[in-house]
Amino acid sequence: MRHDKLERELDLLLLLVENHNYTAQDLCERLGITRRNLYYYLDFFRLAGFRVIKTGYYYRLDRQSPFFKRLHESIDFTEQEAIFLRKLLQGTQKSNPLAQQIQRKLDSFYDLRILTDVKLQAQMAKNVSVIYEAIKLKQLVKLKNYSSPHSHTTSDRVIEPFLFLNDNTDVRGFELSSGKNKTYKLSRMESVELIDLLWSNEEKHRQLKTDIFLFSGEETFPVHLRLGQLAYNLMKEEYSQSVKYMTYQDKSRWDFQLEVCDYRGIGRFVLGLWNDVEVLGDDGFKAYLRHQIKEMKI
Repeated sequence: MRHDKLERELDLLLLLVENHNYTAQDLCERLGITRRNLYYYLDFFRLAGFRVIKTGYYYRLDRQSPFFKRLHESIDFTEQEAIFLRKLLQGTQKSNPLAQQIQRKLDSFYDLRILTDVKLQAQMAKNVSVIYEAIKLKQLVKLKNYSSPHSHTTSDRVIEPFLFLNDNTDVRGFELSSGKNKTYKLSRMESVELIDLLWSNEEKHRQLKTDIFLFSGEETFPVHLRLGQLAYNLMKEEYSQSVKYMTYQDKSRWDFQLEVCDYRGIGRFVLGLWNDVEVLGDDGFKAYLRHQIKEMKI
């Protein structure tokens, strides 16, 4: 029955936002489903606007997905509020089971160690200072014992840092060994060493762009739509930044042109309102939509 299927989808969603690594086999065993059903559910999440991230053999949902962002803005604690609650709970009796349960929930969702550990904050401040100097002088740095959740390794990384992100908690840099631009978290660096060598790949530096659907990438792709009244209203309500890309035409129709980093965000919107949206371009987006329609399991 449909409610059984929905229950499994919700259970899968909860597993994918936990601070655990689950393979496809792990997820199938915990939910009692086949791999075919698992991939069907993951495709459904993608079409619904979630970002499904696969790192090696492990799956998770990006907490920066549009749905989570809207949900967090309504009910989530800020980091400062979470720290305040954690301190209050630490003052309660250790035998209080409710206080311990709430602490475990806070610890599973927020990395409070980074936010409260004085020594770690001091090291991060030093790392920022070294990287800032490297950017100013256009020099290389070595990120010592950088812990990567993607490759599940800890190693030194030599990069050309060129941009701070997210209030100086991340840095964008060109990694010499892979020849790629990557984003590094300062909290995962044991320390940073300034190298007495100048950049040699500045022309390859690429900033990370984020579109209105919260998808990020180095490249952007043009999308051109004609929206009806319903599509216009929903787009404006769900993505307030979209208004500046819309132009009124006539008979309750709007011209909508913008650049996106990934077709999945805008694709989910178009597929959900296919009878009130006309796709004018580009060819890449049209090909993406045709492929998605062909792959749909109905």
